[in-house]
Amino acid sequence: MFKSKLRRRGIYLLPNLFTTAALFAGFYAIVQAMNGRFEHSAVAIFIAMVLDGLDGRVARITHTQSEFGAEYDSMSDMISFGAAPALVIYEWALKGMGNWGWIAAFIYCTCAALRLARFNTKIATVDKRFFQGLPSPAAAALIAGLVWVMLDFKIEGPDISWLAWCITVFAGFTMVSNLPYYSGKEINLHKSVPFITMLLLALFFFVLIPSQPPVVLFCLFMLYALSGYVTWLWRWQKKKKITSK
Repeated sequence: MFKSKLRRRGIYLLPNLFTTAALFAGFYAIVQAMNGRFEHSAVAIFIAMVLDGLDGRVARITHTQSEFGAEYDSMSDMISFGAAPALVIYEWALKGMGNWGWIAAFIYCTCAALRLARFNTKIATVDKRFFQGLPSPAAAALIAGLVWVMLDFKIEGPDISWLAWCITVFAGFTMVSNLPYYSGKEINLHKSVPFITMLLLALFFFVLIPSQPPVVLFCLFMLYALSGYVTWLWRWQKKKKITSK
């Protein structure tokens, strides 16, 4: 009985350990940015994003979802995908812009907090197929991807400070928008898929990403950020055609 009790407690702790690891990655990103190691910061944010995706799945697989886990995950997300990207981009590119720099970083951080609060309050009522606004991990990946890809091309932050400013503000406001973003939650991993689909996925994850991780990841999340605007425009055009008939 004692062993069984320990096993149940261990399973309960498992998703929260993933959340703690994601929180550590976000904290590590901040520390490395303060030390001027911005590539480490960018990679740490991507690692936090992977870990954040795992904790919820582990909780569902092990049937250990809880209110505590949901709240803890939200607090971790605020550090890893709200405060960390804002501080990293500020230290890397926006610091020399004076008030304009910290205002952009604060806008991003505030929008991340608002995005997470809205997600928590509407989680039971929204369409599961789509997120309302750009998810905070994707916004953080967009910021981290910008830092990483520019460093890969030997471009320093102050040289593209206004580009970094625009992308930071764009990511922030897109998080709190009503734009629809495909969630992928309806994908059934137990369902068989065509061979060509498996081949394309294998090429993407094992060939394309390892060949140029910064470029591929930045382009991927920039396209995802723009997809919400494309989906909204398509829906608007479709609705306009229906009403005009």
